[in-house]
Amino acid sequence: MVTSKKKFDSHLKEFEEALRISIEQNLRGKFESLQAPNELLTRRRGRPQGTTKQNPKVSTTIRLSPEVISAFKSTGTGWQTRIDAALKDWLIQHPPKKSLSKI
Repeated sequence: MVTSKKKFDSHLKEFEEALRISIEQNLRGKFESLQAPNELLTRRRGRPQGTTKQNPKVSTTIRLSPEVISAFKSTGTGWQTRIDAALKDWLIQHPPKKSLSKI
């Protein structure tokens, strides 16, 4: 039984040392902030709010042919943005009967 107590004591000493180092680093400003458990619970969930764009994009669902999707996806990341640009270009070349606001 004595060995288990020594093992526990060594783990406790390691924990105390790590805690002491962490507090010292925080006091020196090495870390941005120290969050208490109640602060963690009160944080808002989800994506943090940031700056908002002038004309934010609108989420929608659109059904496209597999050939179009595979062609745009094969060009790498940003394929959805390229589809958006292609549609904007098409609108410029084929203006609708009713006027659109800024494209």
